[in-house]
Amino acid sequence: MMQSLFSIREKEIFATLKALNRCNFVLIGGYAVNAYTLPRFSVDCDIVIKNASELKKIETALGRIGYGIQTTPHDVQYSSSFARLEKKLENDFMVSIDVLIGTVIDRMTGVNLMADWIFTHSETRSLKGKTIARSITLRIITLDALIAMKIISCRPTDIRDVFMMLPSAVNKKWIIAEISSRYDFNDRLTRIVKAVRSKQFKDGLSGVYGAIDQKTFDKHIKSVSSFQPTD
Repeated sequence: MMQSLFSIREKEIFATLKALNRCNFVLIGGYAVNAYTLPRFSVDCDIVIKNASELKKIETALGRIGYGIQTTPHDVQYSSSFARLEKKLENDFMVSIDVLIGTVIDRMTGVNLMADWIFTHSETRSLKGKTIARSITLRIITLDALIAMKIISCRPTDIRDVFMMLPSAVNKKWIIAEISSRYDFNDRLTRIVKAVRSKQFKDGLSGVYGAIDQKTFDKHIKSVSSFQPTD
């Protein structure tokens, strides 16, 4: 049943992103992670736009396929200006898209990432489904910028994603510099290292990404442990 619900959600999210093909946005968050590592289940679909005028286009496009604005969402990671559009599927199952407008402000750290920064550090890529045999090409935040965002936020989900993506990072010095200019990098790294070395981390990781062999796990541990600033 749970697998079926994930498939229903993912199928709808892919159809929704396709419906936005004439809108100017960047995909971030959990679905963006799937463009760079083993696909994982993701509940949230987060996109960033530059201004409110673009939101009107998105509302119109999604309104045509049954979405409406939710006026009082409270369970969001960010404190920046945003809108949530929701659609009710079968058995009252809800699918939502969070649209962040102009900036992304992490609620826990207060770090502010402007939409211009996110657009600058984005690229057109293919996104593949985990539970459905579909793919879509769209604008997605770059791997290194996504890693930086995830390290800044440092929630358990973010730490798992960083662990999976870090070995593929293009420019680790750039990531460290971007984080350090906004927050205490060593504080974030300490949290991540502590988490990945805990006894329960691998089980939690497998629960999200599926079974991961020990050789691969050790490789990722090494990547995290060596992720240090250099002179």
